[in-house]
Amino acid sequence: MKKTLTTVAATAVLSSSFVSYAAASTHKVESGDSLWTIAREYDTTVSNLKNWNKLQSELIYPNQLLKVAQSGSNVTAPPKKTENKSNSSNKTYTVKSGDTLGQIALTHSVSVSELSSWNGIKGHLIYPGQVLKVSKGSGSTPSPAPAPKPAPSQPQGGTYTVKSGDTLGKIALTYSVSVSELSSWNGIKGHLIYPGQVLKVSKGNGQAPKPAPTAPSPSKPEPESGQQSYTVRSGDTLSHISMKFDVSVAELKSWNGLKNDFLRVGQILQVKSGKKPVAPPPKQETPKAPASFSVDTLLSEAKSHMGTPYVWGGSSAGGFDCSGFIYYVFKQAGSDSVKRLSSEGYYSRSYYVNNPQPGDLVFFENTYKKGISHLGIYVGNNQFIHAGDNGVEITSLDNSYWKSKFDGFKKFYEL
Repeated sequence: MKKTLTTVAATAVLSSSFVSYAAASTHKVESGDSLWTIAREYDTTVSNLKNWNKLQSELIYPNQLLKVAQSGSNVTAPPKKTENKSNSSNKTYTVKSGDTLGQIALTHSVSVSELSSWNGIKGHLIYPGQVLKVSKGSGSTPSPAPAPKPAPSQPQGGTYTVKSGDTLGKIALTYSVSVSELSSWNGIKGHLIYPGQVLKVSKGNGQAPKPAPTAPSPSKPEPESGQQSYTVRSGDTLSHISMKFDVSVAELKSWNGLKNDFLRVGQILQVKSGKKPVAPPPKQETPKAPASFSVDTLLSEAKSHMGTPYVWGGSSAGGFDCSGFIYYVFKQAGSDSVKRLSSEGYYSRSYYVNNPQPGDLVFFENTYKKGISHLGIYVGNNQFIHAGDNGVEITSLDNSYWKSKFDGFKKFYEL
């Protein structure tokens, strides 16, 4: 989604003298934006954005102008990340990790069926690096782009081609170099890399070093101290991981070059000291749905995704929107009758209840648009779990914002 960094500079002539106005760093909110995504974009925190803009909640709306740097400071917002958008001459778009056909169609004001037709797509499968036609234009419909070839396990000539899910820390660990060396050799500021990017993994121009042996899994016996690695799982936080390894959050952030508390599922963290963690059994990647629906299973599944980030149109363990979260956890709890719908779709397939029970639905209206626009699952004690701007979280219905948007409790007809 294209972001706009607006720099306002005005000069007026008053009594033959010039009055200059300092440039202000602001961001114009677009549909699908959240405080969390904007904070990541400008390398700041949600708390800073709320303080600078005097926000009482995480609610923002399209065309709202937000400050993204502290007023009166000499520090301006960092350059925005470049995103691939529709090219004015050829009207194409290069798919990025996390994109969906629905999101791309909304961004370019076209329908999903048009995108599928113009690009010969059957179903909804797209992948990073794929080039899509986003306007009818002229010429024949392009054939689906060939699936990208996997990067070779051994780099050629001292280089490595970045794959989806890679991080600087993971690549550095694989080739026995430091993150700072990788950044220096490739002129990288920060930690942003992208699929298809070719990185130097050795100082000279000679042959690249062989990948280092895979670090031992924390679940296997290993020394009480020394360097270890840990792969982030869904629901993990820096606090949880620091307790497992008997280290501090500050140490984890320092060892892995982290500037904030954000973690990504699959990310590999380096742990230089501490004790061996007691690792739980690995979570089944594609669990089969239980034979019949269970409220206990529903609530347990929903809570297991606490902290999973918000993704517009997302309905998988990698990221959810509000309705995608409902679809995923109900399906995992054994309800094959619940289909993938919007919040309005679920609203029309449910009925009101006066005495809500854990597992019932909670609907809200007039949040980011008019009418029914958000929903969650009631967990008891006047609380509900939902996929909001801050990711999957449990929120009290006494919260002033959600209380003002509350519509009612409902149950699915199908269950």
